[in-house]
Amino acid sequence: MKHFYFKPIFAALMLASVSLYAQQEVVDTAAFSKIRKAEMTNSHIPTIAHYITDVSGPRLTNSPGYKRAGMWAVETMKKWGMANTAMEPWGNFGKGWEIEDFSISLKAPYSQSITAYPEPWSGNTKGEISGEVVILPQANAMDTAYIIKHSADFKGKFVLVVAGAPAYEPDFKPSAERLTDTALANMKDTYMLSREVLEGYLKYFNIINRVPQLIQKSGALAIITSGGENRNGTVFVQGLMGYKTNTSESVVKVAIASEDAQRIKRLIASGQKVELNLNVKAKFNDADIKGYNVVGEIPGTDPKLKTQLVMLGGHMDAWASSTGATDNGAGCIVMLEAVRLLDSLGLKPKRTIRIALWGGEEQGLLGSYGYVKNHFRGVDLALKPEQAKVSAYFNLDNGTGKIRGIFAQDNTAIKPIFEEWFKPFANLGASTVTLRNTGSTDHLSFDWAGIPGFQFIQDPIDYETRTHHSNMDNYDHLKIEDLKQAAIIVASFVYQASNRADLLPRKTLEKGVFVFDGL
Repeated sequence: MKHFYFKPIFAALMLASVSLYAQQEVVDTAAFSKIRKAEMTNSHIPTIAHYITDVSGPRLTNSPGYKRAGMWAVETMKKWGMANTAMEPWGNFGKGWEIEDFSISLKAPYSQSITAYPEPWSGNTKGEISGEVVILPQANAMDTAYIIKHSADFKGKFVLVVAGAPAYEPDFKPSAERLTDTALANMKDTYMLSREVLEGYLKYFNIINRVPQLIQKSGALAIITSGGENRNGTVFVQGLMGYKTNTSESVVKVAIASEDAQRIKRLIASGQKVELNLNVKAKFNDADIKGYNVVGEIPGTDPKLKTQLVMLGGHMDAWASSTGATDNGAGCIVMLEAVRLLDSLGLKPKRTIRIALWGGEEQGLLGSYGYVKNHFRGVDLALKPEQAKVSAYFNLDNGTGKIRGIFAQDNTAIKPIFEEWFKPFANLGASTVTLRNTGSTDHLSFDWAGIPGFQFIQDPIDYETRTHHSNMDNYDHLKIEDLKQAAIIVASFVYQASNRADLLPRKTLEKGVFVFDGL
């Protein structure tokens, strides 16, 4: 996920000098070599990827697909011999939603299919409906006064929200890329927002939540949306930030390809009457409104250290227009493969290793934040006893690309330690340790709780340009060899942290830090 979070503010005071940590660090290169050899000769990544994506289907939070993936992961970890595997509730989320049947096509001036997907938590049409299309210019789409003034024009019509014609130029730039040495050497803070900007977004949320209500009140049949980026077969489809049990069913909302939207706009502009056929059959479920994370453990073996934890994870929920392969099936696949490697090799970590696959990340880090509040730091900001026992949390959530390094999140004492850990992987293209911060994913929940939380730097491949939150986010866009490389590094980092003499160094906890609590 890449939206609407901000940089947590921590003081950069350390427990000891940076040079002392570097001098004390001893890397278990023999274990690293075992992990690397095992992954390259007997990887389970293609199988794990198939079940997380193809077999489970779309994994919208609290949907049947999410629960299929979760139960598969729980049962699979049990078969591997892991302990305490479960789908653990983190709190109440709201109604689940899944699409059961969907179709849309032009009815007039001729019949033809349209590239489109229903937005998550869209309402139902209650059978196929037909009607004329009217245009709501994108420039007026957030203007509630304009919508109220023109509400009579929307009654019994499909309301198409569309911008002016985008300038379609050939794509001379590649849609996929790897990070250059220069880019790695000059990493900046990424996806970070200030509190002031975040508060602005929250006001924006209030407006965009009101607009569909006004259009629904006008008697419109549905809202059809299309951004200029929905081109060349790729349609980016998000939706509401969740669905509370006391929320009435929303207006029907569908995202369509830009090329289809522009054609409809031109037809209407030339005086043609455009009609659509639409059928949206969606199932809402409030039988279980809890949100769930998937957890499992490799128990520690040292009598003194086994109550301490090293954690790793990624978010398992995804948007619903595809099967969430790169966002963030990839992170879950790598983390599952990492614990499988460690368990199968019998490396016997001293500290307990706990994997967590999060729900509700796309709606505001809800699963990880709920977990952290339950286990480590309460809403009253008081730290819980378990918080002091967590050495670190490692996260992967930037697509399918290779690991190229790690964001140290302003933790100056950790930088020389990670630099030592990365040395055996320089020939795999991974060596960068930057003090810069990255946001918008689940390590922030741990950072907020005063636990060292880290996100790996990854090659972007076509994550931002093609797969992120789109209908293209499927198995075929996974880079299997890149995921193998990532699993080797993650498993090695987790094992090293689990056997290290001391917990990893922490930053000073800032009191009163705010984290966006989603709904």
